[in-house]
Order: sequence, then C-alpha cells, then structure tokens
Amino acid sequence: MTAMPVLLVILSLMAIAYRYYSAFLAAKVAALDDSRVTPAERFNDGQNFHPTNKWVLFGHHFAAISGAGPLIGPVLAAQFGYMPGLVWIVVGVCLAGAAQDFMVLAMSTRRNGRSLAQIAYTDLGKVAGTAATAAILFILIIALGGLGKVVVKALGGEEVKYGGSTLILPAATVLDNAGETDGQYSYMVPAGSSLKWSGGTMVVKEKYVIASAKPLAVAADQSVLLPADAVRKVPGSAWGTFTIAATIPIALFVGLYMYKLRPGRVVEASLIGGAMTIGATVAGHWVANHEIGQYFNLSASGVTWSMAIYGFVAAVLPVWVLLAPRDYLSSFLKIGTIALLVVGVLVANPKLEAPALNHTFLSGGPIVKGTIFPFLFITIMCGAISGFHALVSSGTTPKMVQKESQTRMIGYGAMLIEGLVAVIALIAAASLSSSDYYAMNTELSEVPKYHDRILQVGGAHGVEEIGRYEELTQEALRGRTGGAVTLAVGMAHIFEQATKAFGTASQHVLDDLWKYWFHFAIMFEALFILTTIDAGTRIGRFLVQEALGKVSPKLGLSGGWLSGFLATGLVVCGWAWFLQSDSFSVIWKMFGIANQVLAVIALSVITAWLANEGRVKYIWVSVIPMLVIIITTTSSGAVMLSQLFTGIHTQINNPPADDRVKLILTYSFQALLILAMLGCAATVVISSLRRVMRVRAGEKFVIEVPGDTPAGVAH
Repeated sequence: MTAMPVLLVILSLMAIAYRYYSAFLAAKVAALDDSRVTPAERFNDGQNFHPTNKWVLFGHHFAAISGAGPLIGPVLAAQFGYMPGLVWIVVGVCLAGAAQDFMVLAMSTRRNGRSLAQIAYTDLGKVAGTAATAAILFILIIALGGLGKVVVKALGGEEVKYGGSTLILPAATVLDNAGETDGQYSYMVPAGSSLKWSGGTMVVKEKYVIASAKPLAVAADQSVLLPADAVRKVPGSAWGTFTIAATIPIALFVGLYMYKLRPGRVVEASLIGGAMTIGATVAGHWVANHEIGQYFNLSASGVTWSMAIYGFVAAVLPVWVLLAPRDYLSSFLKIGTIALLVVGVLVANPKLEAPALNHTFLSGGPIVKGTIFPFLFITIMCGAISGFHALVSSGTTPKMVQKESQTRMIGYGAMLIEGLVAVIALIAAASLSSSDYYAMNTELSEVPKYHDRILQVGGAHGVEEIGRYEELTQEALRGRTGGAVTLAVGMAHIFEQATKAFGTASQHVLDDLWKYWFHFAIMFEALFILTTIDAGTRIGRFLVQEALGKVSPKLGLSGGWLSGFLATGLVVCGWAWFLQSDSFSVIWKMFGIANQVLAVIALSVITAWLANEGRVKYIWVSVIPMLVIIITTTSSGAVMLSQLFTGIHTQINNPPADDRVKLILTYSFQALLILAMLGCAATVVISSLRRVMRVRAGEKFVIEVPGDTPAGVAH
C-alpha cells in the first residue's frame, strides 16, 4: 500500500463531512443567524473584543489549537498498525472533534464570549461549574507535563543501565578508551557489537559510549563482562537545543520590531523572523561541532530545568514581548510545513512499510503499554477529538467573530485541518521500516524484553536503516522515545523521496540535506510544544490567581506582581514535577486521559446548552460522541488505576529500596489525579443529563447572560 491513494480518500471524506455534516450542524443544530450581533461587535473595545477578518481569525484559531498532540499521538499509535489509527482519526475528527470545536465556538459566541467553565456555571449550575473549573486546572498541569516530556526525550541526554550483561566485540575491533570524567571510565563501543543478557542477544549496528566506575577489560574471546554500574551514554542534541533556544531572542526581536521599532510592519517582521529562524537551524550544525556545543548538550534534567525557567519567564512577561510574536512565528511554520508535507506525500507517494494491523502488539508493546482498546483512543487524542480545543473555542476566538456563520469555517474547518496533520504524521511514521520505527521508539532498557517480537515485526516489514539515519542526521536516534524524533526522521524521509521524484538533486546533495531537514523538523515540533507551554502556563496562572483571590484579594488577579509570580511558580512546579515523575509511556497516557476527560466535559456542556435553547431533539450530535469518549476514557482510567494500585501494593510489600517512598508517592498522586478528573467529569455529565431530563419533562430554563437578552428559548 502506498500513501497517495490513502491521502486522497481521506481528503475526499473530510471534504464531504465539511460540505454536508457541518452544514447540518450550522443550519439545524446551532441555528446560526447572521442577524444576531456577535460579542465582537457588541463589546468592541479594540483589545479583548474586536471584529476580525474571518481568514485572519481562522489562522489565529488554527495556530492556537494545533499543539503537539496530532503530531505525536498518531506516531505512537502506529504500534498497532496504520489502519486503526487512520480510521479513528477520520471518523473521530469528522463526527466528534470538529463538531465539538464548532459547537463550543457557536455556544460561546451566543453566550457573549464566555469561557467553558463560565457557561457550565450559567447553564448547569454552581456545582457543575466548580467541577469543570477544577478539572481544567488539573488537566492543564498534566497536559503541560506530557508535552514537556516530548521535548525532554527529543533533546535531552540520558543514561541507560547495561550492568550485568556481556558485551561481545566484532572480530579485529577494540574497545577504545574515551577518557575519564566524574570518576567514570568511558569507552567507545564499535559498531556491530553484541549485547548478551539472560533473555537473549542484541546486535547494535552503530557505535556508542559506555561508562563504568571500574576499567573494562576485553577477554581473549572479545567479550567484556559489564559491572553492575555500567551505563550506555545517550548524548543530548546540541544542534536541536541551540536551534530552539535561538528562537527565544528571535521572538523577542520580532515582538520589539512589530510593536516598537516598526509598528504595523507585519510583513517585514514575518520575513525577518522567518529568515532568522532558518538561519538558526543552519547555524546549529556549526554550534554542535564547535567547542561551545557542550553547553547545549543537556541532560534530561537540564532540559527540564530550562523549560521550567522559560515557562515561568514567558508567563510573567507582557504578552506582546514574547508570547504573541512566538505564536505568530510558529503559525507561519506550522501552516507552511504542513502544506509542504501534504505536497511531499502526494509527490513522493511513499510505501507504507508498517503493517495495516500489527497483530504482534495489539495487546500492548514497547511504545503503548496497553491493548488497542481502549489505549488507541487516548494515544491519538488530539488528532481525532481534543478537549483542550474547547478552551480556545470558548476563549479568544468567540470574542473576535464578525458573524455567526463564520463559526462553521473557523471551528469545524480548523479541526479538520488538525485531523489532516494527524494523518500526515501517521503516514510519516508508517513510511519508515518497522525495524527503524521500533529502534527509535523503544526504551533501550526495555529492548531485552521486546527484542524477539520486534525482530518478528521488523524482519517482515522493511530493512533497518537507523545506522544510515544517525550518520545523516549526526544525532543518536536509537532509543529516542516520545515520537518527536521518529516524526522528524519520517518527515526528512518524505522530503528526500519527494526531491528524488523531481530528479533535481544527486544522492550526495540529498544526503547532505538530511541533517537540515531533520533538525528543521525537530524545531518545528518543539515550537508547537513550547508555544503551548508558555500559553498554558499563563492560563494556569490566571486560574490559580482566580482561586487564590477568593482567599485573599492580594493573591488574586489584581494582586500585582507578587500574586502573578506566586501563581506562576505553583503552576510551573506542578507540571515540572509531573514531567519528571515517570516514564514517557505513563505520562502520555495520563495526558490522553486528561485531554479526553475535558472533551467529555465540553460535550456535556454542549448538551445542556442545546436543551436550554429548546433543541433537545438534536442533542444526539453531542451525546453520541460523549458516550464513546466516556467508554474509552473510563476504560483507560480503570486499567491505569489497577496498574497503579498494583504498583503501590508491590512497593509496600517489597524489601526497602532507595526509591521506594518516591514510587509510592508518585503512584498515589497519579491515582488521585485520575480519580479527581473522572469524578469532576462524572459531576458535569450527571448535571447535564439531569438538565436534559427536566427539559424533556416540560420544565423551562431562562439563562440570563450579562449584557444580553435572556439566552433561553426566546433566542
């Protein structure tokens, strides 16, 4: 199977969904009416409320909703094969995700641009509103931690324990001494060496560094017995870290240029910012190979600290200084790169090397440690339906809509594009050989556990080329879990195949371009994530300040810089701690549950709004997706709770260990978070269903919206 026919079919299905289903939602369900005055017109203050051109607003909305979820989730879900993910993305985005975004945007526009939590208060009552607000804060912390983990896995260095195993060197090779640092002896292991452990043997085709507190000795048979403290050193990405770091001063300069030096010169600022960003990507090659590269070669904890500091500073600075120009630059990169990828897939028509359905890992594997049901749904999440989009659709966007009819194109259309992004990400991952896919996405410490099954899948689906990819990208790729590195390699692979199709470059030139394509892709992905982290931290700061303001006005939104610093610090500490608390696999599943819980809350509020508006007969458009997401999310939550409680029980009954208390606290905290999120969602769902039953029984509800006529049936 090749990618082009698949992409053409999916594009056709999305076009049909937009033409007919979104038209039905607009005309019958939301009952859009351009004769109504929108909040942007009614409260036009030139700041929060401002009528905006529909195409400009579409770009703003898409930039705001398009985070890393649709890029990473589908890559991870390719473990199950490409077909299950493609089917859920297309069905989910057309009937659930785009419908949710559109209906929330229409609802918020009708409710004077109020937020999802505020609408829950007015349309469902105080209890449901409080539950929705608490859930949003919990979910925001988890989301930022999950997204941050992707950056850590892509850029940070780490150590993998190899102690207790035996290293077998190829004939006529030696174990080169790489020096001694921090009391450890480092050695360069030659390419093609084997690693033997109690469960089997693994051949590593690329060279790597191994370190130990004791000198290593090579026996006559070329074997090396590794001591218990031996670790494999996986270097960080100095090139990628420098490129991402460089975008911060670039964004600061663009903000200064647009708002102070040359006000209104948007095109100039865009061209300058774009050129500087490309320049930073190219300069990263020089930095990585220069002695200053050591300062950008960060460990996983170093990347975590750097992001925490950045998130704090970005959240307390004025919006125009860093947040707005960074979002502006990233929106150009997002739209331009996505367009290039679509064209690249259509031109290159790459073969889908992954199996359509991977029977080997349907019950769980090295990437997604859970069965295809229900974990496919919480792994893909944003590519099909995202609860976080409801925060945008009830945030800035409804305050800028000129006419109600525009909510269809903006809400439904932008989510369809995000679904297309998810499809492209899945195709990019599936175009790589299974051997390379699992080599990059399997934790090095877990290779022994999954080695034989990976060989079973990889041997049948493509030839391993990870050694070539590491040489071309000049980066260590094996064991770089988290999906970001795999997607970057897949994107570079598609760009290479598309360029070959035009026949305009030699293989030598293509090989030289690989490292630039790869690092541009890494920057592209990281910008998606960092724009979410700085904006999300700012949103979390406001939520915390609102809550603290009820305790003391000095700690509220009007409390000055001290209040802002305190609230921001609490939010950053929350997501930074969560980020480093567990493995990527666990954190991404927590992120998936959080995201889908928010989708359930959004769909519940839509259901109550339709009932209050007198359109009970149309609540199936929100109830059916809501029931599907409730089933998949509660099933995932139940499985994770069972695993966490088992982990707590095991740690309590095991002999004391150094990390015993930490693990018990971590598992307990994660279990409490899941229970809290599911409890908040259940509160909102029950309140929504009770409201529907009361309306069906003939009870009338008139919702008073400040600044407007009653927003009940009279509308």
